[in-house]
Amino acid sequence: MDARQGYAVVRDGDRWIICERPARVVTARGTDTFAALDEVAGDGFWVGFVAYDAGRAIENIQPRIDDDLGLPDLAFVRFDDVRVADELPTAEAVAGNVEPSSIDLGRGTSSLTPDEHAGLVARIHALLLAGECYQVNLTRRLTFDAAPDPYALFTALTRLNPSPHAGVCVFGEALPGVAIVSASPELFLRVDGREVETRPIKGTAADAETLRASEKDRAENLMIVDLARNDLGRVCEFGSIHVPALFAIEAHPGLAHLVSTVRGRLRPDVGLDDLVRATFPPASVTGAPKPRVLQAIEDLEPVRRGVYCGTFGWVDAARGRVELAVAIRTFVLAGGRTHLGIGGGIVADSCAHDEWVETELKGARLLQAAGARTGRPVDVR
Repeated sequence: MDARQGYAVVRDGDRWIICERPARVVTARGTDTFAALDEVAGDGFWVGFVAYDAGRAIENIQPRIDDDLGLPDLAFVRFDDVRVADELPTAEAVAGNVEPSSIDLGRGTSSLTPDEHAGLVARIHALLLAGECYQVNLTRRLTFDAAPDPYALFTALTRLNPSPHAGVCVFGEALPGVAIVSASPELFLRVDGREVETRPIKGTAADAETLRASEKDRAENLMIVDLARNDLGRVCEFGSIHVPALFAIEAHPGLAHLVSTVRGRLRPDVGLDDLVRATFPPASVTGAPKPRVLQAIEDLEPVRRGVYCGTFGWVDAARGRVELAVAIRTFVLAGGRTHLGIGGGIVADSCAHDEWVETELKGARLLQAAGARTGRPVDVR
């Protein structure tokens, strides 16, 4: 396989779906973003993303931040050669090359310093005190000045940080130099026929016991569950939405998460574009109420999120199956550089220092797999 033509490997439970021979690439921006999902849902097997910034096409957000990456708001590739494997394939089998012996991301910088982050937490506290919001997700971007081989990065992440929604997509000549490498632990939307499920994560700690004792994390999680129920309520049959699991604790490499599950049954007239529009951006990476929070994020954060905090995954149109993850723990390779977003939800009793430490915890194992070998710490000065 010529990597210049593009390829993808995505997870489906315990199996790996290997995608080659791209037949078509659909990209869209702005108000055309969600309509483009009609084509994706029409036929074939697709892999791709909807960027967080597509939220501007849903809510009336006054833009403040320039788009420094220049990526589309949506990009999906339809593949003609799709096969299933029980084991993760080698780089030679998929990408047509031999996996490099090392990965070097180069020098890294953070879009926020600890002091700047603390200042933004204080501004969010003011919004909460004024009653404008209940919770605001605050993020920062780590940018590294090199872009490694995407499949080498993907296999390194999968070995050290296995995740239920791992995937890699190289877009090839349609988007030269662009690749998504994800180790996302969070399900945004799973569709099987008319049944739909979302599993928001809100609450992170180094161990399960700390998380189990945290009233703050349960309160955050409950707010996001209510938001997810409201979002699905726009497109699901009346009375079908339920919460089969609330405040479940999941162990992941190096940390634990508080996860809830919300399910419903889609109305017969609802298509993929309607579903994604009704629930986007994901509740866990925005806050509540969502319209006000989206503007707050625009006003506070120094860089656009791009793919980060959007969604990445696959659509099997022929079988009526969709699996889209929240694009967290996700590397975006573009323009010869590598970007990784990290963040967390801020509520009234959030401590700025603890929130910064949580972002470090979320990135630590990923950087151990992908960047620690360089011996270069991320520059936050």
